[in-house]
Parts: sequence; structure tokens; C-alpha cells
Amino acid sequence: MAAVSPAPATSRLLLSGNEAVARAVWEAGCRVAAAYPGTPSTEMLEVISTYPDIYSEWSVNEKVSLEVAIGAAFAGSRSFCCMKHVGMNVASDALMTLTLTGVAGGLVIAIADDVGLSSSQNEQDSRYWGRFAHLPVFEPSDSQEAYEMTKAGFDFSEKFQVPVILRMTTRINHVKGLVTVGERVAHAAAGFKKEPARWVMTPAGAGKRIPLMFERDKVLRAEAEASPLNIIDNGRDKRVGFVASGPAWMHVRETFPDAPVLKLGFSCPVPIEKIRAFAATVDKLVVVEEVEPLVETELKAAGIECLGKEILPRQGELAPNVLKPAIAKLLGEPVPEGITAPAQVFPRPPTMCVACPHLGVYYTLAQIKNITISGDIGCYTLGAGHPWNALDTTISMGASMGIALGLDKGRGETDKDKRIVAVIGDSTFLHMGMQGLLDMVYNGGNVTVLLLDNRAVGMTGGQSNPGTGRDIHGQEAPRVDFAKLVESLGVKKERIHVLDPYQLPVLFKTIRDEIKIPEVSVIITDQPCVLIDDYKKQKPYEVIDDKCTGCGNCVDVGCPAIHVTRREKVIKPSGKEVELQFVRIETTACTGCTLCVQPCAPEAIVHADLTKPMRLVRH
Repeated sequence: MAAVSPAPATSRLLLSGNEAVARAVWEAGCRVAAAYPGTPSTEMLEVISTYPDIYSEWSVNEKVSLEVAIGAAFAGSRSFCCMKHVGMNVASDALMTLTLTGVAGGLVIAIADDVGLSSSQNEQDSRYWGRFAHLPVFEPSDSQEAYEMTKAGFDFSEKFQVPVILRMTTRINHVKGLVTVGERVAHAAAGFKKEPARWVMTPAGAGKRIPLMFERDKVLRAEAEASPLNIIDNGRDKRVGFVASGPAWMHVRETFPDAPVLKLGFSCPVPIEKIRAFAATVDKLVVVEEVEPLVETELKAAGIECLGKEILPRQGELAPNVLKPAIAKLLGEPVPEGITAPAQVFPRPPTMCVACPHLGVYYTLAQIKNITISGDIGCYTLGAGHPWNALDTTISMGASMGIALGLDKGRGETDKDKRIVAVIGDSTFLHMGMQGLLDMVYNGGNVTVLLLDNRAVGMTGGQSNPGTGRDIHGQEAPRVDFAKLVESLGVKKERIHVLDPYQLPVLFKTIRDEIKIPEVSVIITDQPCVLIDDYKKQKPYEVIDDKCTGCGNCVDVGCPAIHVTRREKVIKPSGKEVELQFVRIETTACTGCTLCVQPCAPEAIVHADLTKPMRLVRH
């Protein structure tokens, strides 16, 4: 991703929320930035990495990234860390002690919530971390505010020696808007000052810091009450007033332009008295927040009458089509017709890329019976879908290892003959899977692990990791040898196999043989993601129509370059009805991986004649 070029003061640039944050991090004089890629937060660090004034890194996981940022802040430098919402679950161990130590240099932690579950396994609300860790939370509602609040966050962090959480959502991260920007202002590092009573959190030291944290809470609440980030827009229609933050404020403003609204930019601690005074100016107060009723609960506890999740859903974005009928019912007005009907769009189920090295793995697993497959987070999670249906569990990053061991140890009579397989990607294995494999070996698990090394963090855009041999800038870096790594974790050398996932017979035989061995084995597939430079395309294939028998074996591979052109139902001599699927291959998309060629019994798939005119096919 190209950097946002330095521009003269007060220049205006079209930036996404992620790009605006990155620009602000650079302008604020930040010296160190770290992250682990995760949608919708990824682009923040990608843009930051293009600024030579900032040390930036893809860390092995979110906990490490936060610890790197903490260390820089301890050294008196301004530092930045970003992650998606589930990433803070991983980093929270460091966060919950950081709240006691505080920081020396300014530290801003951007957390991107995936409201609406665009690309996540849950829809958690990161505003809870402000309450849990006693930290201030800033919530921008557009790119301009994301830029301004990031810069303000560094100043606030240094002034009160406390990290600041910048709570973003997908709607802010990825939507672009015009942003007025400035120039970088350098901040010299003050240097690390030894202060064991503050930085060394033993029980005795931590106990003395807790009262200081409570005193800081009072200061932060007073700051929230007076903060210019909390803005009242006095509307004309006083029947309903709204308290909202982030993109929910934008939805309220769009839906009810004449209503009074209190926008919370500094949302934690909640400015209770400011809201109490605002509530007195309207007939009814409605709290619009995505997704949990945090502010609503605190207001009701403070004796402020309000409505919230009684009339609004607790999941998804609170867009105008949600707000209009809810408020109409509240006011006893007719519900606008058609407003709640979802938009009709052409169905587009998620699938893997053409020639993805994971296709052969799931095609093979789908052919093997009597196995339970523990999955993980990444492109390969799509193995749960059609046509493979070859994934039985997916919980969190790295969980495939521990869950597989639990499936093994917890098996009952009905499962005693089942084989347990765990599937995990290279980046996910390095992120949080290594510990699980170590535990599996140490405790005598009977699991076959498929470690799918495609040399990229594929799901989030092909970023680098310690297994790719490149750093965030594309420069050469040490590359992990996965075979040696898993051997060092205790897997026997004879139980480690490195193979080409495009060689289906070898893949099938290896998996079939290893699941019979009653101990831990690891099969490492070693072919690059088709979307990165390491992948080399081969000559494409096409289908000879006259030879195709409609067996559908190639369709079962799941490659999106293969299209079913005709279906026919026939009765076999046994009397069983089967459906034949006649296909063609989108030659312009095919990369020549041979996955569809190998299961084709009639040998109807051959190299395409690229000298013939391209045939136009109507879908």
C-alpha cells in the first residue's frame, strides 16, 4: 500500500479511517508501531510502514505487538499498537497490568470492532476494555475524527501517563472521507528511567499502584465531563433525544436530522452529569450504541431515565433501516413501509481462490471417512463450506491444537475409533498454535496436524510473518523452518512430512497413513498463496466436451474456475438416481495447478490451446 505522501499544512486528502489514523500517528511524532494483521485494522500498520520516520513491525501476535509498544512507551517514546477486536483478547494480559504502571511516552491502542461480523467469529464490544482496564476510550465517527482523536490521544496519554484506547469499527476503518492534515512534529524519546516500584509489577508493587489507578479514574471522569470531544447538537424536535458514539452517531444524524443528539467522542468514563443535563431538555432519551448496552446501563444506574436495547437490537449496525421503525413505534407513529426489508443482492458464498493450495487438502479430507477435523482461523476456515464440508470446529486463533487434544482425550464409546485431525495455517501456528502443539506432544495426544504453509497471512491480504522470509518492508528476514520447529517441540522426526498439496495421491496416502498412527504427527503442505509473488502460474487447462462424462470429480475439488454448465439426472443399473455435472474451465482464471486433472477419470481435462479465439460464455 502506498504511503500518504507528506503534504503542506492544512492539505485535504481522501482517506479511509485506517489511513487517517496512520497519518495522525506519523504527524504525532510516533517512533514505534506494531501490530498483527486482522481485518478491519490491517491497513493502519500497512500505511504506517511506508513512513521511514517510524519503526514498524508485524509482530507474531497481538500480545507481542502491544508489549513492543509498551516497551517503547516506557522508554519515553510515542508508540502505537493496533488490532481487531479479538486481538485484544490475546493482548489483554499485558493490558491489564499496563493500567497499573501507566506509561511515560504517549501510547495509543487502536482496536477495530467488526460490527456486523464482516470477517470475524464474534461481535464483541471493545468499549468494555475501557471499563475493565480503567482506561480512557475515544470513539471517532468518521475519518477526520479518527485523525484528530489519534493525535489528541497521544497528547492525552502523555499528560495523564495513561494509554488511550481508540475504538474503531469496520464502518470507520474502511469508509473514506476528506481529511484536513498537517505536518509531522517530532518528539524526542525521554529515555527509560529506572523506577522498579512502578515498572516491576510484583504483588507488593501492584498493590500500591491500585489506589493510584482509582485516583486517576476521578481525574479521567472530570476530563470526560469537560471534554470538547463530547458535543451536544440541539435539534428542534424535542420528542426524542439521542446519546450516540462512533458510526451510530452518523446513523442517528442521517435518520433524525432535527433531533437533539449528544455525541460521545470521549466515551469512557461516561460523562454522566453532561448526559443528565442533556436528558432534561428532551421528552425521551434513547441511547444508540453498537453493540452492547454499556452507556445505557451506566445511565440507568445513575438514575437517568432512558431507553436503549429495549427497542434496538443487540447485534449488527444500527443503520437508518433499523432506527426508523424502532423510533416510530416508540412515538406511536406508523412504521415506514418497506424500510425493514433487506436489500436483495445476488448470493455470493465465500470460497477459496482459483488454485489455492488448500483446495487439495480439503478435497482429500472430504474423501476420508470417520475423522473429526478441528479447524482454525484463516483462509482455510472456508473448508467448512461447500463442496468440502471438511471442518468440524473453529473457535479462535490457534485453538485447533488444544481442541483437537480435547477431542482426543474426551472421546467416548461412540468416538473411540474416530481419527482426530487438526488444520492450522503457518501464520496462525506461529501466532498461537505452537503452544498447543507442544501441549499435545507433552500430554501424549493422538492427533494428526495439517500445517498449511502458504507463506502469507492470506486472509488479511498476504502480509508477511516469520515463516515468509520477509519483513513488513519486503526486506529479507530469517525464515522459520517449520519441520525443524515442530521437531523441536517434540514431534518425532519420522512423524513429520513436508509435501506438495497439489500432489493428490501423495497427500491422500500420507494423511491416510498418519491418522492410523496413535501419536502426534505433522504434515506440512508447502506451496505459496496464489495471490503472492512467490506463486508461479502454469499453462491453463480446458475441458474437452465430448470426453466429459459428468462425473463431477473435478467439481468436488472446489476450484471457482470450474463452472457447471449442465446437469442431468440418470438412473444407474442399480436403480439409484445420480446427477451428472458437465463442466467447463474458465481458462483465463486457471493457473494450471492440475488439481482438477488428477481426479478426472475420462481424461477430459487437457492443456488449453491458447492459439484459438477465446469463447464467450453467457452465464
